[in-house]
Amino acid sequence: MSALPQAPFGQPARPLLQAHGLRKHFPAAGGQVVHAVEDVSFELAEGEVLGLVGESGSGKSTLGRLVLRLIEPSAGRVEIDGTDVTALAPAPLRRFRRHMQMVFQDPYASLNPRMKVSDALIESLLLHGVCSKAEARDAALRLLTEVGLKPDFLDRYPKAFSGGQRQRIAIARALAPRPRFIVADEPVSALDVSVQAEVVNLLKDLQQTLGLAMLFISHDLSVVETISDRVMVLYLGRPMEIAPTASLFDRPLHPYTAALLAAAPGGRRGMPKRLVLKGEIPSPTAPPSGCVFRTRCPFAIEACAGAVPALRQVDPGHFKACIRDDLDF
Repeated sequence: MSALPQAPFGQPARPLLQAHGLRKHFPAAGGQVVHAVEDVSFELAEGEVLGLVGESGSGKSTLGRLVLRLIEPSAGRVEIDGTDVTALAPAPLRRFRRHMQMVFQDPYASLNPRMKVSDALIESLLLHGVCSKAEARDAALRLLTEVGLKPDFLDRYPKAFSGGQRQRIAIARALAPRPRFIVADEPVSALDVSVQAEVVNLLKDLQQTLGLAMLFISHDLSVVETISDRVMVLYLGRPMEIAPTASLFDRPLHPYTAALLAAAPGGRRGMPKRLVLKGEIPSPTAPPSGCVFRTRCPFAIEACAGAVPALRQVDPGHFKACIRDDLDF
């Protein structure tokens, strides 16, 4: 396996998070196996935001849950600040969770409708030992202020709030234990367009103020470009390209990345129309041999059906999984 894609130059020598060869297979009907995530390795520095993009069914959310060990990997491991999270027993894992939290996509489903905001926040504060019971209400009020909500929201139920307000509450709950790493899984896709930018800006401000590392999952390229330091492009469970954000958007080196940019609203950077993808993403129960993107790639050649292309560094900090170096987008 190729070396892990490194954090940008100038970042700490040891990354906060290291994912090594992560794989997740799910059993399916008829004895088939869903290859949701295949051999994904990456690093994330302290205070860095890694955007994760790809079409629906590419394995983005599964990878996010694997990193937090919300689901068990079929293979591979995750290290956070030197701790092998995948090897932790249940009790130590519960204690370690204060360092890694998640903001889910749907704020209507992620909040318990029978719990007041105060109960949800105080529960998280006390569970992770952040403060005493006597201090919990004041700590919950500070969390609400951090996410731009009024103190009198504390004693209301989720049904009283809009989608944007609920997501702010969910963000406050994730921040309660003062984590070092957050996975934000499509955190604005369920919200009205009018409030999406507000929530993205809030996440960006909090991430910078608190020095959080973040895996930001989204299908919206413009949002990813705004908030991310680097971007990983996923297709059928495999990374196609990893690069600093500006480098990836200005000069994509993988055909799939170029096709995503060409398909973005209004097109991107003069990407040619020939890169518009045809057909559907193949079934993860029967991924193509060799390069999994080859069945939709306009530049595929016979050799693409051979071995799985390694994710290799082709420019400083810029990695791609493609055997062709003669392409220029």
